[in-house]
Amino acid sequence: MSSTWGEKVKISIFGGSHTAAIGVVIDGLPAGETIDMDAVYAQMARRAPGQDKTATTRRESDTPQILSGLLDGVLTGAPLCAVIENTSQHSKDYSGLKITPRPGHADYTAYVRYNGANDIRGGGHFSGRLTACLVFAGAVCRQILARKGIEIGAHVYSIGSCKDTPLDAVEVSTQQLRSLASRYFPTLSPEAEAQMRALIEEKRMAQDSIGGVVECAVTGMPAGIGNPMFGGIENVLAHILFGIPAVKGVEFGDGFDVAQASGSENNDAFYYDSEGRVKTRTNHSGGILGGITTGMPLVFRAAFKPTPSISRQQDTVNLVTGENAELSIVGRHDPCVVPRAVPVVEAAAAIALLDLLS
Repeated sequence: MSSTWGEKVKISIFGGSHTAAIGVVIDGLPAGETIDMDAVYAQMARRAPGQDKTATTRRESDTPQILSGLLDGVLTGAPLCAVIENTSQHSKDYSGLKITPRPGHADYTAYVRYNGANDIRGGGHFSGRLTACLVFAGAVCRQILARKGIEIGAHVYSIGSCKDTPLDAVEVSTQQLRSLASRYFPTLSPEAEAQMRALIEEKRMAQDSIGGVVECAVTGMPAGIGNPMFGGIENVLAHILFGIPAVKGVEFGDGFDVAQASGSENNDAFYYDSEGRVKTRTNHSGGILGGITTGMPLVFRAAFKPTPSISRQQDTVNLVTGENAELSIVGRHDPCVVPRAVPVVEAAAAIALLDLLS
């Protein structure tokens, strides 16, 4: 079981939902970069559980303890290692799942893949708890990117059928992205947020869950970054984004909508702006052509499935007796993971882009 990603900036994530701690080692960070730990803590807090009724009631401080790689707030060039304690564990809630796997979870596939040796508690190494490690790594990487003029921000694009106003793929501003990247449950429309919250509460009260989409944008990326055929921006971003538990789809620019467009509608016409820079009047491509950045904002979306742990009774199997069975899941679970997934998507983008620029 390996959870290592990256070529020049490499991350390795360890631990499980109910182990003593989880953590991450980051290799390849440039020495001499100052890291504002308060800014790191702010990003960790956006993902942390127990914030309101849209999230699990499990409460964790998610305060990273730096073991190496940072001295007096400055990166030393050595691997940066951080651990995050797990302080709120209800392992007994998962005692029976070894033989009756939860529908929609990795319980069954992990049982087969690892011959039943996998840690089932809270999903073990498959748990969304480990996204705290991604957020820490991304919070460090985004500070280095910001000094290069690169800003990242995302919002809750949709929950079920409730949709927010989409980002302007041509004119998205740095200020807007910074505002989104500082909030829990960020939306562009307050009305959309209210509708989304109401839908999540409806599903929670019905002992159910709901999925949604996170839309992310990046400004300041220079043109010419990325490589065909397999090292393109889409390839690299999709690779790390699909490492986020519950992500089931990723699209760039207009995504699947391009399948209904004609060439004249989908092509982004070039022009020189007043400062002599090549721009496009539209941005259907999401700032990427041939896997290479155009200099326009990068825009992509990640679709998250509904939380599979729901309280209502479900059908499953008993792996010991070989019989069909029924299962009622207990424990503390998000009725919707999407609001807490926003900083995770931003973090994954930051790690990927710093890797590409290194």
